[in-house]
Amino acid sequence: MFNAAYWIEKLDLISHPEGGFYKETYRSPGSSSFLMNGEEKTRNHSTSIYFLMEKGDFSAFHKIQSDELWHFYAGDTLEIYHIDPKGNMITTLLGPNPEKGETLQTVIPANLWFASRPKNTAKYALVGCTVSPGFDFQDFEMAKRADLSIEFPEHRKIIEELTRE
Repeated sequence: MFNAAYWIEKLDLISHPEGGFYKETYRSPGSSSFLMNGEEKTRNHSTSIYFLMEKGDFSAFHKIQSDELWHFYAGDTLEIYHIDPKGNMITTLLGPNPEKGETLQTVIPANLWFASRPKNTAKYALVGCTVSPGFDFQDFEMAKRADLSIEFPEHRKIIEELTRE
């Protein structure tokens, strides 16, 4: 089994603004104009990245304006948290072991707050994220701890653990 440093080097990963390391691997050549949250926007049809997080790292709560499909590739289990439209916290275990409730793929619907981190026993998790319509940093919003805690006080503990400000 390879370690995180191997994958960071071999896949030429760089630091990601929300935590971890990434590399964009695909951006469809085609694009479309459509309404996104009431605004007309043009985006590539799809984008895809490699995304790696090591033990103790996390991807802070954020949301994007497109659906995001997560794929497990290597390493250990990744915990993905998202807050559904009713305010429920949903935890998905992305990993290779269905006997332990893990799945190889999951979808985070557009415009929902979500965060992720390697499970506490993990050394690292290497995953992929496919976004459609394609990802654009203009569609990315990082959560503010105080605001998210006011909106979802029942989830304050996990919000405090998985926000940066």
